[in-house]
Amino acid sequence: MPSVEAPDAAAMSAQAELHHQYLLGLELMVAANERPEVVGEWMCRLFRRLHEEKFLSSFRKLGLEGLPDAVACARYHTLSNVIGGVPVEYMEESDRKAWVRFRYPRWMFDGPAICGMPVEAGRGFLLGWYARNGRALNNPRLGFVCVSEDMTGQFGFCGYFKEYDRDLADGERLVFAPDERPPPFDPDRQPAAPEADWSEERLAKANRNYAAEFIRNGIRELAAAIGGEKALEYGKRAARLTGLQHYRRMADAVGGIDGGPKDAADFLAAMFRGMGDGVDAQDAGDGAVSLRQTGLRIVRGLAGPERETLLACWIELWQGAVASHRQFMEVEVAPDGDTLLWTIRPS
Repeated sequence: MPSVEAPDAAAMSAQAELHHQYLLGLELMVAANERPEVVGEWMCRLFRRLHEEKFLSSFRKLGLEGLPDAVACARYHTLSNVIGGVPVEYMEESDRKAWVRFRYPRWMFDGPAICGMPVEAGRGFLLGWYARNGRALNNPRLGFVCVSEDMTGQFGFCGYFKEYDRDLADGERLVFAPDERPPPFDPDRQPAAPEADWSEERLAKANRNYAAEFIRNGIRELAAAIGGEKALEYGKRAARLTGLQHYRRMADAVGGIDGGPKDAADFLAAMFRGMGDGVDAQDAGDGAVSLRQTGLRIVRGLAGPERETLLACWIELWQGAVASHRQFMEVEVAPDGDTLLWTIRPS
């Protein structure tokens, strides 16, 4: 049986939105079951890992080398988020002071999900990333001043990078000044990524990878914060619920049909291609369909328990999506190295 092709851009966008929604669901799941301090620790761990993996390596790609540190940091957070589909505004006061203002809707706490997040979630990512930029750049005078937070009901996440006249102690790298306001926004001074390097296709992939990286690292760091058993429990439950809830939107994006095993297999094949994975579909007899998925971008480069936990959670996304169909079906998944063998049959 020939596999069904789907437009790459539509499938990549659907994958980006799915992983975004999964992140929100997982955040709410943890916030509903753990103390606020645990959520803050998890967010700090997550953003610290992302900072270590992405921050310095992205400077050259974004054309930021050679700029003053405060300016470079503010431009980095503007460009990296805008490329990932997150609206951020940049205001430069001087070589030593530059602002970022995240506009609503907030990607990290999209929609009403923001109402279920403790303030510790926002402070966790400030400590995990923004407070660490000076260290990463070997500039002990660089800090971040937060003037507005999300969950406090102010005007959204906003603050500025500042290079002081002296070295900062650890507790001074992040401070709060809720009475300050940013300067007026000037769209003509908003930084833009180098056009020659950021084609439409590359931007679509970046948007997908941006969301998927939060899941790849988020589940790993959740296990470090609360233990592997709890992380697996929350991760799988949130994934299945996300797949159930989000199936219709994904299907609409890639032309999926709410039918039987063949339709479910066609939907999965289209979505898996949106991750850049290989897919081969075959008739398995008695109304069943088999899919051979290769590549497994979601766990690429991972090994051991981290890989096993993430893959188990990710599979639940698609189990949930198939369970959302009107027709009841059974889904069997057999991991085989860098391959997943899916069998979908009538229930």
